[in-house]
Amino acid sequence: MSTAIARPTLAAEHREITGKKVSLLRHAGRLPAVVFGHGEDSANVSVDTHDFELLRRRIGSNALVDLSIDGKKARPVLVSSIQIHPVNRRPLHVDLFLVRMTEELTVDVSLVATGDSPAVTMNGGTLLHPIETVRVKALPDNLPQSIEYSIESLVDFDGSLRVSDLVIPDGVTLLTDADEVIAKVQAPRVEEAPIVAAAAEGEGAEGEAAEGEGAGGAESDSGSDSEG
Repeated sequence: MSTAIARPTLAAEHREITGKKVSLLRHAGRLPAVVFGHGEDSANVSVDTHDFELLRRRIGSNALVDLSIDGKKARPVLVSSIQIHPVNRRPLHVDLFLVRMTEELTVDVSLVATGDSPAVTMNGGTLLHPIETVRVKALPDNLPQSIEYSIESLVDFDGSLRVSDLVIPDGVTLLTDADEVIAKVQAPRVEEAPIVAAAAEGEGAEGEAAEGEGAGGAESDSGSDSEG
């Protein structure tokens, strides 16, 4: 049986300011946010920007957070989405999804490759990740932050790893097609170089023969000119 882990906490305050005026909140160090979910009316709130930045650095994308609004009893939420400034990369707005601990959620989970592939380290191949996330369903407490898999079995350019090769945690249902490729190694293009070099050598030999023929032809032409 897994041991319960204390969830990170975040304090929020109801806000009346909306629209373009939220820039005033940001200047005051507050980050506008919306809390929604389960048929409840969405609530406009704000959180301390610095506190949220610290929280974001230490939790995963599917981590539950205990959110307290105006000092009231905390409720579990997921950070549903974050609007980021295109230049300074600071958060501009956050959507917080209210969670019921007894209801399963469907989320995308990041895949993390571990180890080294001989096809990359020894044969100079390039590791490719056709997909970098899988979709799963689980109760909120069972949502994985990421799923790791080893690439050490990729010893040549013919092999691949598929979703079916993943080890899925207990209590988690995988929804992504099991045949989807998650990793493979592409052969280096430089292997074509010897073929090109050989072809170039062949062309060089032909060129030398052509030069000899050309010289004879030139002599013949000059002879024709002299006759003229």
